[in-house]
Amino acid sequence: MATEPDAFPKALLARAHPPAVAEALYTERVVKRPLYIRATSPQPSARATRRKELNARKEKARARSTLKPRPLSAAKKRALGLLEIPKAQQKYEIYEGLHKLWAGYMAEILGLNGDGAKAFVTPGSSGQQLASADMHGAVMEIVRSRCPSRVGLKGIVVRDTKFTIELITEKNRVKAVPKEHTVFRFEVPVPGKEDGDEKRPLVFEILGEQFQTRGPERANRKFRMHYQPDL
Repeated sequence: MATEPDAFPKALLARAHPPAVAEALYTERVVKRPLYIRATSPQPSARATRRKELNARKEKARARSTLKPRPLSAAKKRALGLLEIPKAQQKYEIYEGLHKLWAGYMAEILGLNGDGAKAFVTPGSSGQQLASADMHGAVMEIVRSRCPSRVGLKGIVVRDTKFTIELITEKNRVKAVPKEHTVFRFEVPVPGKEDGDEKRPLVFEILGEQFQTRGPERANRKFRMHYQPDL
C-alpha cells in the first residue's frame, strides 16, 4: 500500500504535539523550509589564487634545488685530495711560466708598461693595487719570522690561502708557511733597459698578518699602515 511522502513526518509530529501545533510545525519547518543552493565550482578569491601560484613556484624551486648539485664541503675536498698538489706536479720548472705571467700582470697593475710608465712607485700611488693583487706566481722569500728555520726559504707561490702561503722551492718541495709573524719579500721585474743593462727590479716586503685574507677578498679591503709590535 502506497503512502504519501509526508505521512511519516506528520505521524512523528502528531505523537509529540497536538494536531494544530503539529500541522503548524509541519507547514513552517518542513514545507516552507528554505533550500540554499550554492554553485558547485565557486570563483576563487584573489588571495587564494595568489597563494596557489606561490605554492606552485615553491614546488618548482624545490624541484630545481634537488636536481642542482651542491658544492663540496672543505672536509670532502680534503678527503678527495682536491686541495693537494700531486707529486708528479711538484716541480719548480712547471711554475716558472706562471711566474713570467705574474711578472707581466704586476707590471700592468703598477703601470710599468708602455710610454706612460710611472717614474716612481710609492705606497700612496700604487700601495692599494699592490696589496690587493693576486700573488700566485710570485717568487717570495721569507726575510723575517719568529721561526728562524723559515728565514731564507724561497719559492714560487702556488697557493695563497687565508692563513698560509704555499711555496714550491727549487728543490721541488712544497712548503706551507703561516702568514702570522712572517715578513715576505718579492721582486717585480721592470721591463726595458737602462744604459744597455736590465733595469733593477722593484723590491717589496709585506707583513703576512696584513694578508690574512684570501686573494679575492683583498680586492675590496682597505689597508692601513700601523706599527707591528710583534716583529
